[in-house]
Amino acid sequence: MKNGLEDYYVIRGNKKMRFGYTTGSCAAAACRGAAEILLSGKRRETVQLMTPKGILLTLELKDIQIEPDKVTCAIQKDAGDDPDTTNGILVYASVHKKKEPGIILDRGIGVGRVTKAGLSQKIGEAAINPVPKAMILREASETAEKYDYEGGLEIIISVPEGVEIGKKTFNPRLGIVGGISILGTSGIVEPMSEAALVQSIHVEMKQHFLQGEEYILVTPGNYGADYLREHMDLPYEKNIKCSNYVGETIDMAVDMGIKGILFIAHIGKFVKVAAGIMNTHSHSADGRMEILASNAIRAGAPLECAKEILDASTTDEALDILERYQMRQGTMKEILDRIQFYLNHRSYEQILLGAVIFNNTCGYLGQTADAAELIEKIGAQNEKISGRQQI
Repeated sequence: MKNGLEDYYVIRGNKKMRFGYTTGSCAAAACRGAAEILLSGKRRETVQLMTPKGILLTLELKDIQIEPDKVTCAIQKDAGDDPDTTNGILVYASVHKKKEPGIILDRGIGVGRVTKAGLSQKIGEAAINPVPKAMILREASETAEKYDYEGGLEIIISVPEGVEIGKKTFNPRLGIVGGISILGTSGIVEPMSEAALVQSIHVEMKQHFLQGEEYILVTPGNYGADYLREHMDLPYEKNIKCSNYVGETIDMAVDMGIKGILFIAHIGKFVKVAAGIMNTHSHSADGRMEILASNAIRAGAPLECAKEILDASTTDEALDILERYQMRQGTMKEILDRIQFYLNHRSYEQILLGAVIFNNTCGYLGQTADAAELIEKIGAQNEKISGRQQI
């Protein structure tokens, strides 16, 4: 069945990648379908939904359950060619007639509940973001008006698979428990959207800031988080993952009023920052061996050492070469000085920035000039916040 997205795609890496639709669109369309069946008294198999992006979707209703004053049905999520953990799940809406006028919207199984401040929903509310919430309420209101229904409606959005999927998302870190969030600002999923990931980093950073953290810990990924937990006396549970978006993370922190960031990073990612590369994804830039080789020469390494580094496949291999030439320490000093320079350059020195660099075989490789001050400030900040929470 055609859903209205057949002509919508982007080209990435010479491949045509399909658009999809969000969990918010699924919830709103399921609500529309359930309300139509409930208020018209007639079964239907499809429903149309106009998304905020202006694309009209035609979606199939699944698992329709009809009771005297209640109808439940589902829409299957299609994320297109975006790598989305919610792809293929069923998003349900149950619409129940109520005597009291008005429309009530709440969560069922698999939709998260907010437990921490800093999100667009209040503590205790369902993790249904503002745009999807407005979409759901609009579909219910328009359907009630269409059939001249003057009573009330109770809408419950549920995602049976959401309990397990939610554990694999950012939600537990954001204080959203029990399931996934119902998301989407346009109603449409554009494949491989970097904007969505950057926005999730912003949400998490804002939450930390609102809880009193003016100096924040950032790890690009699991390696950094594991090193922080196992080797550093800093609050592991406070770390924010920035993925490849070093520059955007700094930009957001400056804009938010955060005073400092300490990055805990594997050299395989963060060596790129020594050349001013602020998106560390290999598709954006690599140059790891070139950066290591040039800084080895700056440190006094012979040309043969630099040539061997350029032929290396990994930073671990390059570090072994530097160690063999007794140039690892000197080269790391050059690297760290340049990481500090480019971090400061990105923020125009408006906030305090630093990095602790390691790899998985050698462990600690060094830290930038301002890292020690940041470690001290984050430690003191954590003691202050912990003390305040105990009172």
